[in-house]
Amino acid sequence: MVYNIEKRKMPLVDAHIHLSDPQYGDHLNEVIADAKAFGVSALVTNSVDFRSCQNDIKLAQTYPDLVYPALGIHPWNVNYLKQDELQETIDFILQQNQKNRVIAIGEIGLDPTYETRWEQQVLVFDKMLQLAEQLCLPVIIHSRGTTDKIVDMLQSYNVKHVLLHWFSHTMETLNKAIDLDYFITEGPPTVYSNSIRDIIKQAPITNVLPETDGPVLYRKKPFNGQLTKPSYVKEVLQTVAEIKNLPFCDVVDQIAKNFENFFNIKLSNTV
Repeated sequence: MVYNIEKRKMPLVDAHIHLSDPQYGDHLNEVIADAKAFGVSALVTNSVDFRSCQNDIKLAQTYPDLVYPALGIHPWNVNYLKQDELQETIDFILQQNQKNRVIAIGEIGLDPTYETRWEQQVLVFDKMLQLAEQLCLPVIIHSRGTTDKIVDMLQSYNVKHVLLHWFSHTMETLNKAIDLDYFITEGPPTVYSNSIRDIIKQAPITNVLPETDGPVLYRKKPFNGQLTKPSYVKEVLQTVAEIKNLPFCDVVDQIAKNFENFFNIKLSNTV
């Protein structure tokens, strides 16, 4: 199926990227230029530790109305937390939120791959969720191998909105998450992974957002290990349109509405 996307200016979004990752480093101008060239109106840059929280705020100030920071501590970085870094991160998020600079708490979560400090992971996750409650902010959650556990845990918290990043769990868990009105993100694997395509087929379009998770590399066609760029979301949404048997423009418009409702952001070039 061929899509003519040139007839109207459509707001594309990347709901999960890591612009402060060192792999982007010298390529950051290229990534920003790619977003602008392909009509990507919003990049939600997810922090993973105190340093990236600080840098993501700087990026949001450098690229207003394009880069939006989600601040938090990734479960992987729990292994490397310095003394007082958790509290420093919480204090920083509180300060930035007072200036209306934070759109979500993320990327936070649990991951048994990093189970060497499991109790500390649970502690940090709890602190981040309490912070989201306090600030009435959405959460962006890493749940590899822990989705069932997290979906059950979250019902004990009063969080505003929940986004399960790179959802890849069972249909039973997906249905439970959708019943709770949680959102999921899917990225470039949507183009080539049958299991992810099945999730997209099952999930209501009103609960889906696209991501790249850059700088994660995708080695299968059509991405072939190239530097991951925001423009990849266009191919993701083209595939979503095919799976859902919907016009591409309708999918893009609905995704834009999802983004605005979830993050409470008005896209700068929405039509």
